[in-house]
Amino acid sequence: MKVIVGVTGGIAAYKAVELVRLLQTAGLDPHVVMTAAAQQFVQPLTFSAISGHKVITSLWQPDESDDPTEADAESSIAHINEAQTTAALIVVPATADIIAKFAHGFADDFLTTLYLATKAPVILAPAMNVYMQQHAATQANLAILRVRGVTIVDSGSGYLACGMTGSGRLADLPEIVEATIAAIARHTDVTPRNDLAHETVLITAGGTREPIDPVRFIGNRSSGRMGYALAEAALVRGARVILITAPTALTLPTGAEAIHVTTAAEMHYAVLNRLPQSTTVIMAAAVSDYRLTEVPSQKLKREGPLTLSLVPTPDILSDVALRRAPGTLVIGFAAETEDLLPNARAKLLRKGIDAIVANNISAPHLGFESGDNAGIFLTHDTSTDIPATTKQAMAHRILDQIVPMRVRLQSATLHE
Repeated sequence: MKVIVGVTGGIAAYKAVELVRLLQTAGLDPHVVMTAAAQQFVQPLTFSAISGHKVITSLWQPDESDDPTEADAESSIAHINEAQTTAALIVVPATADIIAKFAHGFADDFLTTLYLATKAPVILAPAMNVYMQQHAATQANLAILRVRGVTIVDSGSGYLACGMTGSGRLADLPEIVEATIAAIARHTDVTPRNDLAHETVLITAGGTREPIDPVRFIGNRSSGRMGYALAEAALVRGARVILITAPTALTLPTGAEAIHVTTAAEMHYAVLNRLPQSTTVIMAAAVSDYRLTEVPSQKLKREGPLTLSLVPTPDILSDVALRRAPGTLVIGFAAETEDLLPNARAKLLRKGIDAIVANNISAPHLGFESGDNAGIFLTHDTSTDIPATTKQAMAHRILDQIVPMRVRLQSATLHE
């Protein structure tokens, strides 16, 4: 999905280079437009190398045509084409000058002309001197743009390039990416897809089975539908998907790399074996908590009461959290029949994972063996309700929560 990043003449222009990379990580295709002032801080070649696209620097920019007249004619209407083909216009940094021009309809370069010609959502991330930002004129211009539907990603406070301390610092880049994705979703009613194009997502699904004898087993009611829906959703969004599946009656999602297992021990081995290849792990399987200490080689006969000796199965989720490489997200599931939030949050902390999807499996027509589901997506800092819906729709809503987490993690890794 194409978006345009407008870069203007402020010291924070260098941060727009990293923003382009983060937008790509989120599955978007950023093209860059630079004002003349922006080129005093960063060279167009830098953005061209990162984005893979020619950078637009002038309303009258020539192209590769042998006919100068034809080149001028094409470039003079390029802003119309760019305006009509972008899903969003993001301006970083948004200086006091560009804010004023947008608010009052000036069209004296490519970026300002593009702004007037586009119906796509516009996202501005202001960055400037504290007094410039606090000036009544700048505040009035920002108010005008907010009324017109422009998304303003408020600047933060801190040490500024001018040597002062206060508001005017460019917002954190992941926040700008999240605001962009949200603005596109509001405008099109579709969350941008292909936002997992650079990810390898390992997903577990189904219910494991622990043998009692050669014909019987201990199992659970998991149908595997939630895990398979997550695999299908991740594939749609461009991810490489490794699906480690316990026995189910479902058809494998086309394009997934499927690994079939039966017991918890087999799933434990398969998950840890593929963990080094994975950037995100989603443990949606219902794994048996206990297994027999010893499985008879022959079928047990019905001869009165039967006592089984059970021991715990491997704790796959905890082992994944401990053995993952830096930068790997781990998401768990918590199926509960009571005290949903306290139990889920306790599991989140106990397992050492990044987030957990809490399900109340006692709710009628939801959860196990149902095509519908509901839950709460919990991180260490947030709680997001996912109302009852189909498991296919819920899968996308879970991924909608995971994508910004990956963007933040990617940004943190870049700064290390």
